Amino acid sequence: MTQLLVKLLLAPSFVVGASLMARRFGPRVGGLVAGLPVVAGPIVLSYSLAHGKGFAAGAAGGTLLGLVSLIAFVVVYGRLSRRLSWAPCLLFGWLAFAISTAIFSLFTIPAGVALALAALAILGGLAWLPHPTSPQLTRTVPPAWDLPLRAGCAVALVLTLTAISGWLGPQLSGLLAPFPIIATVLATFTHAQRGSDEVVRLLRGMVTGFGAFALFFFTLAVCLRGLGTGPAFALATALALSTQAVVLYFARHEPARPATPPRAAEVSAVPGPGSR
Repeated sequence: MTQLLVKLLLAPSFVVGASLMARRFGPRVGGLVAGLPVVAGPIVLSYSLAHGKGFAAGAAGGTLLGLVSLIAFVVVYGRLSRRLSWAPCLLFGWLAFAISTAIFSLFTIPAGVALALAALAILGGLAWLPHPTSPQLTRTVPPAWDLPLRAGCAVALVLTLTAISGWLGPQLSGLLAPFPIIATVLATFTHAQRGSDEVVRLLRGMVTGFGAFALFFFTLAVCLRGLGTGPAFALATALALSTQAVVLYFARHEPARPATPPRAAEVSAVPGPGSR
């Protein structure tokens, strides 16, 4: 019953929470909130409850490498969002995640090295993602079905991942734990409803928040076997929330970056409102 509640309640609740934060404070802050391990954390917790803390510790180490794959999804989606609609952006982003995951599945990398790779990927993601080219849109009232559909998409993806984890082993299960569930839901809905600049703001905020994600899983990888499930998750959560609180504080007080005018080639390639 506990495992079922973790799958059915935590992930969709965080998807809804991040969506509401994006509506209230803008897509960048919503992305920062979504950068927390709001889906991969419950997935690894379900691994620990179902398969034991040793399995979960191995999965947590793999999840650090999976974060690199998640950032590959974010960068590919963000760069293609200038020219393509949400569906092809999603497919190419998932393909980037799959290729990166396949490469990392060939290696066993210590948690410290995996943390360093994740940090480099965060810096690279922020460098490679485009910047918005127009002012932030004003808030609009979404349809009534919006939040329930987002939550339903999150539940479907979480149930699929956790259902296949038992026969994948800890390494591959960990690599798949950061599968872009919340990024998929938030990016596609934001892209379809508000356009490419708003999804770029969301994704840049998300990558900025991945530092807390990395610290969370590094803590689990090194502490789960010694501390046990409850204390290790409590410590990892405290570190992640503290880190994200500092990042959110500076993000809220940072001057807004002026919109970057698109290059002439980009202007001709960006679809008009009627093509969305």
